[in-house]
Amino acid sequence: MGDAQWALTIVFLVAAVATPLAGRLGDGPHRRRVIIGSLAAVTAGAVLAALPLGFAFLLVGRALQGIGLVLTPLCIAAVRDALPPERARPAAAVLSVTTVVGIGLGYPVTGLIAKFGGLHVAFWFGAVVGALGLTVAALVVPPSGRRARRPVDLSGAVLLGAALVGFLLTLSEGDGWGWTSPLLAAVLAGSVLALAAWVVRELRAAHPLVDLRLLRHNAVLTADAVGLLAGVGMYLPISLVTRFVQTPTSSGYGLGGSVFVAGLALTPFSAASAVSTRLTRAAATRVPPGTALALGSVVGLLGLGLFSLAHGSLWEVFAVMALTGLGVGAIFAVMPGLIVGSVPVQETGSATSFNQVIRYVGYASGSTLSAVVLEAHTPAGGAVPTDSGYTDAALLGCAMWIVTAVVALLLPRLRDRAPVAAAAAAAAPGDRVLADEGLADAEAAGPVPAARTSSQAAPGDGAEPVRHDATEG
Repeated sequence: MGDAQWALTIVFLVAAVATPLAGRLGDGPHRRRVIIGSLAAVTAGAVLAALPLGFAFLLVGRALQGIGLVLTPLCIAAVRDALPPERARPAAAVLSVTTVVGIGLGYPVTGLIAKFGGLHVAFWFGAVVGALGLTVAALVVPPSGRRARRPVDLSGAVLLGAALVGFLLTLSEGDGWGWTSPLLAAVLAGSVLALAAWVVRELRAAHPLVDLRLLRHNAVLTADAVGLLAGVGMYLPISLVTRFVQTPTSSGYGLGGSVFVAGLALTPFSAASAVSTRLTRAAATRVPPGTALALGSVVGLLGLGLFSLAHGSLWEVFAVMALTGLGVGAIFAVMPGLIVGSVPVQETGSATSFNQVIRYVGYASGSTLSAVVLEAHTPAGGAVPTDSGYTDAALLGCAMWIVTAVVALLLPRLRDRAPVAAAAAAAAPGDRVLADEGLADAEAAGPVPAARTSSQAAPGDGAEPVRHDATEG
């Protein structure tokens, strides 16, 4: 895998390891500190990447920027605590789609800056934005209240990181090492063993990094499984389109666009994602969550199907990304409600963070898969792949969307292996409203217990009442 691909993949790799750590800390009294610290890391990473110190420092800077992706689940947990149900409900859905919308807005802006000022100026721009975000967070993020401190499972984080690194190495270096080489087999085996050891540890630990027992809830399992598959289906077209648009016309099929034009091609993706989020919220009372996820997958399938058949002009690429954005926006708007409506209050940060991890693994896998397929279709000594490489990669993405739709329809129909009513009893009233609106499985929830405010701890929560005072718990 090339240097440019690693500069993208390492962001998701770091995010996948850092997000559960941040989520677990965010469920305790340190949420404000973690949010501010993450923004500080993003700012420092942008500065490091902007300095002309070589590729190694650029890679470290990009890794620090990956820490910023932990912010979404932390903000969802903060919204659940700080806002009343009628405001928390749409805010959680919007936050879930922010990373998607930001892709289409960030690429053309940074591409335009890089075109006229160079890559380092684009990173300096990112540093300024990060510093502004850090300042705003320091002023407006509320304290998380008096919550119980929990030990952080560092060994679990190490095992998870080892498993993810091994998986991505296997996927990215298979073509270079040989898919049947002993080295590749050893790395893959080590990754599987690390993942198995992580699962065993999380199930036995008194304070796991991720409470895998929450997967007994079909709503949580559905959200995580769909999040992984949709992440692959989302980043395949993003990676393909940005490279395809910049391919020289001398290749016989490329559009010969600049970095800015390649970024502009993603703008319909963000715009459609934002529109889809609003439409999904409006239709939530009429469509079951599994059906909504499957419909989003079908729209994503249409997008990649169109790309495999027609990508000879820029407007066709725009149409592909708009369809993909509609599908992804619908899926990512539904997932937070599935999780938040099924887990206890004190597990919100951890559960949403794990879902975010699953998405990042999907993003990295989709990005890497596109690079692997295109590399396999690049002639020896050639600079660009053949046009058939883009078609085959798109068809692979179509297969991922079909699997996603099947999983979204089948998993919610399985019998729930956990007492949903017990989880509902530990949930805040706003979360049960999510269930009532179709963002969680209302039929499986059973009788709804008496209301409890989000600032009250239920017996056995293991947390003191949340106080929204001016000091950090």
